[in-house]
Amino acid sequence: MAARLAAEMATSAQWLEGARPRTFPAAISPVLAGTGVAIHSDSFVWWKSLLALVVALALQIAVNYANDYSDGIRGTDAARVGPMRLVGSGAARPAQVKSAAYAGFGVAAVAGTVLALTTSWWLLAVGAGAIAAAWYYTGGTRPYGYRGLGEVSVFVFFGLVAVVGTAFVQVEALTDGVVLVGCGVGVLAVAILVANNLRDLPTDEAADKRTLAVRLGDARSRDLFASLHSAAYAFAFVAALLVSWWLLLAAISLPLSARAQSAVRRGATGAALVPVLRDTGLTELTYAVGLFAGYVAASLT
Repeated sequence: MAARLAAEMATSAQWLEGARPRTFPAAISPVLAGTGVAIHSDSFVWWKSLLALVVALALQIAVNYANDYSDGIRGTDAARVGPMRLVGSGAARPAQVKSAAYAGFGVAAVAGTVLALTTSWWLLAVGAGAIAAAWYYTGGTRPYGYRGLGEVSVFVFFGLVAVVGTAFVQVEALTDGVVLVGCGVGVLAVAILVANNLRDLPTDEAADKRTLAVRLGDARSRDLFASLHSAAYAFAFVAALLVSWWLLLAAISLPLSARAQSAVRRGATGAALVPVLRDTGLTELTYAVGLFAGYVAASLT
């Protein structure tokens, strides 16, 4: 009875920590970059940009709660380093966390439906695919995140789809290097997941959660992390060649990127990788701010 009462008394601070705010840059960054494209194309629609942000943040929060629920009921989070796990710690009942995930998906679905109905109906299918990908990352009987495919989904939905989608609902065309920018943002979102899975590698391996980090091993996962950072700046450079040199403002994120990479190269493990997650998220956000500023500057010159 005491354990049950404790599980019904999760504080607002615990719920916030369970939402994993350090991952929010992965939702905000693609909307910033896509909005920059819209401004450069002289097609900025403020309320569509705001709705795109609602979709991205709601999906990010929902997938974090969904992962908490699914990993928690499987016992994967029993000895996990890092942020609060609501189910794994016993702070909240699984049904409560599942309901929170469903609520996030619901908010994303409503905002996404408005965007689809005011742009193109086929965007409904894209939104449905994003929600399904978010749930089945760790949910269902055969979660693809347990088979090393999570990075592919993050690249597609928190990179290409989020950036291109934000721009498309405003511009209604693929323009101004948007795919390259989506790839740049996407690989940094993947880097966040790689750092997360590198931190959790020992416990994931013990729980038979075959993430990409488990499949690659420690050394190759660290190499992949560095390669993803390098790829982001390569995409920005090519986009700058095609659109405007102002897009090289994405390089303002280089000091944060260098700090994250340095810690990984030095062999940081466990809790020492938590600051790497923070710095990689800030790298992505600052990279997107640089792209946004670059697009705005290019539109004024």
